Amino acid sequence: MEIFLIRLLQFLLAISLLVLLHEGGHFFFSKLFGVRVEKFYLFFDVTLGKWTGKLFSFKPKKSDTEYGVGWLPLGGYCKIAGMIDESFDTEQMKQPAQPWEFRTKPAWQRFFIMIGGVLVNFLLALFIYSMILFHWGDTYVPLSQMSQGMEFNDDAKALGFMDGDVLLATDHGELKKFGGDMFRQISTAKSVTVMRHGQQVEIALPGDLNLLDMLKTEPVFARVYIPAVIDSVLPDSPADHIGLQRGDRITMIGNKPVESFGQLTDELARRSDVLAAAATADDSMRVRCVNVAFERGGVADTIEVELTPNLKLGFTPQQLYEPITREYGFFESFPAGIKYGLHVLKGYVDDLKYVFTADGAKSLGGFGAIGSLFPATWDWHRFWEMTAFLSIILAFMNILPIPALDGGHVLFLIYEMITRRKPSERFMIWAEYFGFGLIILLMIVANLNDILRWMGYL
Repeated sequence: MEIFLIRLLQFLLAISLLVLLHEGGHFFFSKLFGVRVEKFYLFFDVTLGKWTGKLFSFKPKKSDTEYGVGWLPLGGYCKIAGMIDESFDTEQMKQPAQPWEFRTKPAWQRFFIMIGGVLVNFLLALFIYSMILFHWGDTYVPLSQMSQGMEFNDDAKALGFMDGDVLLATDHGELKKFGGDMFRQISTAKSVTVMRHGQQVEIALPGDLNLLDMLKTEPVFARVYIPAVIDSVLPDSPADHIGLQRGDRITMIGNKPVESFGQLTDELARRSDVLAAAATADDSMRVRCVNVAFERGGVADTIEVELTPNLKLGFTPQQLYEPITREYGFFESFPAGIKYGLHVLKGYVDDLKYVFTADGAKSLGGFGAIGSLFPATWDWHRFWEMTAFLSIILAFMNILPIPALDGGHVLFLIYEMITRRKPSERFMIWAEYFGFGLIILLMIVANLNDILRWMGYL
């Protein structure tokens, strides 16, 4: 429960910040061009019966804007006078147009009002990335320095990779660090250069590997080799109860030999699936009680242990490599942060093609999936990384040319500027209904996927 609450608080804080600043972008340009903003809300104040849906609201004296917080935490909104938006206030549109309304302003002013939120989110992401580099720097272990190399799954071995290969480069360039960029670069590469037994070896690849398959297969396409050697034992854990110590090497779990920490976690994951299907308490206990074989100082021993309910032994593995940190000065951090943010955006856009596949649709996630990306402990570094990433996603998704999103309004404004004709109000209302319905459908699918994953069906 504590982990859930920590993640929930981080998620709500990040989303609240992004929504406030996004809507603030619309608000700023509206005020700049003399357009009245009737409401500025964090979250939605959906009316239920006689209840207005507001947690609280206030309206300053001599202000046209009501500020408030709604009860439904699915975003927020800035209700701009004289505009067809998600409020579907068609009655206002039947009244004579006023000089302080959105619809009476020149198309170029309306254009800036509509892109204000996207612009703020995009610039915010670049600023956060810059400040992360300034404050924490960029810490990682270069792939070329991972002397023990990688563990590869069967698909990777069929392409020519071998356990222990040290990844150096592809025909696209150097492979710098382990992560999504590494997999993305390999997926489109025609060749990969590895260090194998002290010699560089070139492996030919098709150039069109499915990135989603590389990541969702268990085990994944490649992972860092980590020996199943204990670095530290968690107090009052199963490992502590049976007397495991720093330096002990795990060689078998149950009847399954293990040569790495990755293979150990694979076996525990397999047992987790068996545990989920257990019909009785005795069946569960048989899964949890296993023999653990280990070596200490060249002497082998085996002892039975009762794993935790989530099938953990309770130790951290030995770390082979010392990370390096690239530090950035204040002014140096801005071009580096901008470059990194644009790189993140490019990777996200490139990966969108997988959404239109069957497996990609299943991989869609809702609020639960997004919340799970935040760390289980409060980590400001990771929090700001996730906030910047979500800000870029929010900016990109909102600029898509879908009615009800900012990009839909921008599309119609561009049409108007080119043709010198406004789309009819009737058309705009129906377009808004269509876009809003599509967004709700996508949200239902994404959050249903979260539920099915939680139930074990995905």
